[in-house]
Amino acid sequence: MVASPSTHPDPVSPAIADLAQRAAVILLDNKANDVVILGLTGVSDMTDYFIIASGTSDTHVRALGEHVTEALKKDGTSPHHVEGVTQGRWVLLDYVDFVVHLFHPTLRSFYQLQRLWNDATVVPITAPAVRGR
Repeated sequence: MVASPSTHPDPVSPAIADLAQRAAVILLDNKANDVVILGLTGVSDMTDYFIIASGTSDTHVRALGEHVTEALKKDGTSPHHVEGVTQGRWVLLDYVDFVVHLFHPTLRSFYQLQRLWNDATVVPITAPAVRGR
């Protein structure tokens, strides 16, 4: 017997949702601006979440990327791919199930990822992600 494909998107694992929340909280704790989590389930098969945030300068953007990477690594999660940390203009941390985008403010307004992904759901940042600190 062959199972028929579901027409509903697969639910996101609670562990993935918690990691996305954890990344957002780390960014907030390190003074990132305009931190947003976009839920991409049903919108894209590429990943489940985008976490988008801005730093105040190239140095701040680089530091935010390093803080997220180091904190999640302590929790046992490492990025699959990293881009832009040396430049600090747009840092991308690809954890496969979620992707962290960190922008210098001028690049964030130029690329407008939130507008490009306006079909995505904005996910509230919640306190349970704080427990891993």
